Amino acid sequence: MKKIIYIVILIAFISPNLIAQTLDLSAEVRPRYENKHGYKSLIGTDVDGSNFISQRTRLNFGFKNEKLKLGVSVQNVRVWGDVSTLSSDDNAIAFHEAWAEAILSKKVSLKLGRQEIVYDDHRIFGSVGWAQQARSHDAFIFKYNPNNKNRLDVGFALNADSQSGTDNLYSNAAGYKSFQYAWYHGDFDKFGLSFLLLNTGVEYENTDMDQTVDYSQTIGPRVTYKEGKFNANAAAYFQTGKTLNTDVSTSYFAGNLGYKVNDNFNVGLGMEHLSGKDQDDVSGDIKSFAPLFGTNHKFNGWMDYFYVGNHGGSVGLNDISATIAYKKDKFTAKIIPHFFSAAADVYDGATKMNANLGTEVDLTIGYKISKSISLNAGFSKMFATDSMEILKGGDKDENNSWSWIQFTFKPNLLSHTIE
Repeated sequence: MKKIIYIVILIAFISPNLIAQTLDLSAEVRPRYENKHGYKSLIGTDVDGSNFISQRTRLNFGFKNEKLKLGVSVQNVRVWGDVSTLSSDDNAIAFHEAWAEAILSKKVSLKLGRQEIVYDDHRIFGSVGWAQQARSHDAFIFKYNPNNKNRLDVGFALNADSQSGTDNLYSNAAGYKSFQYAWYHGDFDKFGLSFLLLNTGVEYENTDMDQTVDYSQTIGPRVTYKEGKFNANAAAYFQTGKTLNTDVSTSYFAGNLGYKVNDNFNVGLGMEHLSGKDQDDVSGDIKSFAPLFGTNHKFNGWMDYFYVGNHGGSVGLNDISATIAYKKDKFTAKIIPHFFSAAADVYDGATKMNANLGTEVDLTIGYKISKSISLNAGFSKMFATDSMEILKGGDKDENNSWSWIQFTFKPNLLSHTIE
């Protein structure tokens, strides 16, 4: 690791052409304590929850000149105590990002390598920053920025398990064999408009034992509006095509309203509909919307009952939420109740259940200790129904809750520019 740091520092000081260049070196250490007692799923009767501390440690390198940008992020993700105190090996270190971007002109650039892909509100493409490991893709992105108000990205990914000389079936470790997408965003006075067209391919072996890639498409716009103290946004996405030889037909609709009461208080209302499949539907079609590569922890309650490695191919979701946020000086606080219901029919045997799944209340507070140090904590409580028990199992009458405390240290270690 020391050799890597020395090499990167030397880049800032040595250049054959003495082109103006900048080097940034930063770090992040983020330990988080969690108590999980019904997190992601209802806890069983008289079952004890868990307590643990996880930690993300990152070292971030950034370099740029007029023709090149470079980003490298080395991270270690672990749970305290997962290796011996005498351990000589650490297999938890990996590259979260390792990309280079060629600046072809003021309007056009090409970015290649391991990178975070984030668009709009993180719903389809997001960084998943809450997860200690976060999400990044091996991808190529063509970027076109004709002015400050319009932007077009065209992305491409092609994945394999190895450098084999033969065409081997891909494990889909990344979640897809390949994707191609185009994303446009434009700003028009008080309005913002984005449009996404995503083609996602998953490889599998068909009934004839032939390797096949099926493609599904995610298509839709997102609109934002802001005037004075009022803001709003709305989005609609549709999914079609095929996955694993199964027809896809799903939909997503969302809308949010926000109002700044004063310098300290903001309030908001929101709704989301993610289509689902009735539990008595015996067709093989996929009718449940998949938010794919989004930061799903950000949506539908922080206890992650929905779409965080779960709830795929299920009855979908309707989520109505409200937000009260407070901020003053270095202190922040927020409370968000969510009212959940199934978007498709839930059955207990032959009995059709009520669509109401329950209510979750999320509370978080934060304090900025310094420019580089912050402290955050949260508590969430799930008030589930019988229908949630049918979907998740466990016991709705148990204390289904989650609490956490997190320190984040993000110092800038070095920022150096040679003119």
